[in-house]
Amino acid sequence: MKSSAALQNIDRPIASLFDEYPPGTVDDWHDHRRNQLIYATSGVMSVMTDKGSFVIPPQRALWVPAGIRHHVTALSHVTLKTLYIDSLEHQDWARKCRVFGVTELLRALINQAVEIPPLYELDSRDGRIMQLILDEIACLPIDPLSIPMPAEPRLAKICTRFINEPTLQLSLDQWADAVGMSRRSFTRSFREQSDMSFIHWCTQVRLVKAISLMAAGKSVSQVAFEVGYNSISAYTTAFHKAFGLPPSKYLLVHFEAF
Repeated sequence: MKSSAALQNIDRPIASLFDEYPPGTVDDWHDHRRNQLIYATSGVMSVMTDKGSFVIPPQRALWVPAGIRHHVTALSHVTLKTLYIDSLEHQDWARKCRVFGVTELLRALINQAVEIPPLYELDSRDGRIMQLILDEIACLPIDPLSIPMPAEPRLAKICTRFINEPTLQLSLDQWADAVGMSRRSFTRSFREQSDMSFIHWCTQVRLVKAISLMAAGKSVSQVAFEVGYNSISAYTTAFHKAFGLPPSKYLLVHFEAF
């Protein structure tokens, strides 16, 4: 049986692993020698690093660069297919964690990859499948499901609080007071640390949490209020703007079609 540790030193450009996790499974802080592509074919996972928080719903994948410490939690029953990749030359984006939409071609290739033995012949059909995976990964569309975490300790503290309590409705002045900054310093520092405004960041947190709750089977109305929206219409508008689909359509496409 394949194991994650054993696959780190395989003399091949890609190694693959198939696994399943029951709800609530936690893979505590760790890292890998190789880059990792985490792909959930069903279920939802959350992944935290020192610099961000990520949600992986079905048919999305998370790229975790080699050496990045991360913490994984299965938010529902998860079927997972992982690729451990030796390197991606000349790809600047590969140095950071990224959530991607998985194309139909890549999905088919990954399904094949987990059936391929670890020591496949490079000059063979198996080897060409693995090479095509590398080509396809380089073209993956970035998905808006990441939540950057500021490094500044005071900002990181309130961000952690909001992630745990997305229904909080504090004003910018109140958040600034909580970290001992003026409103102007707070908004400027937050943007410098995360490349987005605090308001935008809070919206991202709420929508990422919404994905998790939807995957757990909660209704659109339940989700709207549990992530801090005062009305279903406000939630639906924000969700549609971020993901290009209303929540009900997103459910059909991503949680029932596979």
